[in-house]
Amino acid sequence: MRLIIGGVFQSLDGVMQAPGRPEEDRAGAFDLGGWVGAFTDAQTRDAVFAYLLDAPYALLLGRKTYDIFAAYWPFMPADNAIAARFNATTKYVLTRSDTPLAWANSHTLTSIDAIAHVKATAGPDLLIQGSSTLYPPLFRAGLIDRLHLQTFPIVLGRGKRLFGAGTPAGGMRLVHSTVSSTGVVIATYEPTGHLPTISPEPPNPSDAEIARRERMNQLPLEYFAENL
Repeated sequence: MRLIIGGVFQSLDGVMQAPGRPEEDRAGAFDLGGWVGAFTDAQTRDAVFAYLLDAPYALLLGRKTYDIFAAYWPFMPADNAIAARFNATTKYVLTRSDTPLAWANSHTLTSIDAIAHVKATAGPDLLIQGSSTLYPPLFRAGLIDRLHLQTFPIVLGRGKRLFGAGTPAGGMRLVHSTVSSTGVVIATYEPTGHLPTISPEPPNPSDAEIARRERMNQLPLEYFAENL
């Protein structure tokens, strides 16, 4: 059985949209692309190369990321090491579109069940790049095995997020971590499949505390944004 591994650049507030270039992904009028450049150093590059170049893998992509990559990597110089790997490796693309996948070695998958089937076969691990929409359904299906996260010391405030809508609750086990010279937290996590033990409720809450809880439970989340 293969592992499904996510390689993620994210901001402190969890945004992973368009890390590399301003025009990479402007969906939702996102105009903050290219935010990793100021923080890239030898440690961040080495951490990426460790999983992009050292181990065999097949790429697992959403259709939007596939289109970004297919318009970029095949046109890079032949001596670009990442382009050489991406162009040669198998690409699995989750998509409902009938538009052909023109990038060499690309294959359509139409459902999360189809991804699970590929995962269950023999072959190299499946590496996700970009593809924010893949994470919530893969987490729900229990198919994510590992996350390589680089968390950059920047707050973007908007954009596509790693733990987007529909992500289930669950614990993570820290496998390895370090901090780059520019403040990027480089960490590897593996899902535990369950939440940690929740602290028990203190006994005998006061009448004031009970009244506070009742008020809070009746208020919509929008109230707190508007009434700080």
